[in-house]
Amino acid sequence: MRRSSGLGLIAILLFLPGCSTLSYYSQSIGGHLQLMGQRRPITQVLNDPETPALMKQKLGKLKQIRDFASAKLALPDNNSYRSYAALDRDAVVWSVVATPEFSIEPKQWCYLVIGCASYRGYFSRQAAQAYANILKAEGLDVAVEPIPAYSTLGWFDDPVPSTVIDWSEPRIAGLIFHELAHQQLYIKDDSAFNEAFASLVEEVGVIRWLQGRDDDMLNRWQLSQQYERQFIALLLETRQQLQYLYAQKYASEQMRQRKAQLFDVLRGRYQQLKKSWGGYAGFDSWFNRDLSNAHLASIATYEQWKPAFKQLLTESNGQLPTFYQACMSLGILSEKERNEKLMALMDQ
Repeated sequence: MRRSSGLGLIAILLFLPGCSTLSYYSQSIGGHLQLMGQRRPITQVLNDPETPALMKQKLGKLKQIRDFASAKLALPDNNSYRSYAALDRDAVVWSVVATPEFSIEPKQWCYLVIGCASYRGYFSRQAAQAYANILKAEGLDVAVEPIPAYSTLGWFDDPVPSTVIDWSEPRIAGLIFHELAHQQLYIKDDSAFNEAFASLVEEVGVIRWLQGRDDDMLNRWQLSQQYERQFIALLLETRQQLQYLYAQKYASEQMRQRKAQLFDVLRGRYQQLKKSWGGYAGFDSWFNRDLSNAHLASIATYEQWKPAFKQLLTESNGQLPTFYQACMSLGILSEKERNEKLMALMDQ
């Protein structure tokens, strides 16, 4: 599932919480600087006679996508995603998300610059798991998610890491458009606004990239997006059912039993959904673990305001610069005023 693997985790270096331990501070700086040190300009890699032909083909396409982002989508024209970092691991960072046992509201960690967020990032899987174990011992539901790429919101020239180089063309294009959208506009302390905005830019960008270039790929991507929307709707419904359950006055053991039943129902409903897709198994890996509240905590963040942004793009006649300006106007409002405007757009 894209949102659990390409969520756009913000770089830790500049955004450390004031209560961070020295070890967390050290791993954040060390991991980030190591990544920055492994960058090579894509043009340099393309011109290197030692670069395999297949890698040159992939990086050449990546360069075209990056140029398209600025030329046709009016996204920032800078050096982000114009370099490549070859890593020896399957994720750049690992994100720890935690919720109370009987709540779907995630624990918050507060950072400089970006404000509070519902994750804590580690450049080491072992360190992330060790911290997750501490949270579990406190009775929290915990998820450790691999994040194959992240954005520093333009503070650094972010590279494309090797963790995503084998992704499909629409998926890697979507990642670049999504992360550049965060550089285009980012509102402190409003993850729902930021992620819905970037997700819509990603969706529109991929369609415009593929239109007239590869219609068969566009059709396949749109079908996969349809499956993803149905999958997310299923998760959101389960999330809502859990939220209703936790508002009741059941004893703890009874609450645990009902919670487990809802997750069992979720697994069963997914199997039925797969049948309607002809057996498409693109989300099987999401279920290959013990599920908890933490795995559902961030789902709504990406979806809550997306219809409002679609309406705003329609009112902008599909012109992205006009759309960006309208979104910036929302961004300077207070959270209450901004949400009221977004609700009005949803009603339309």
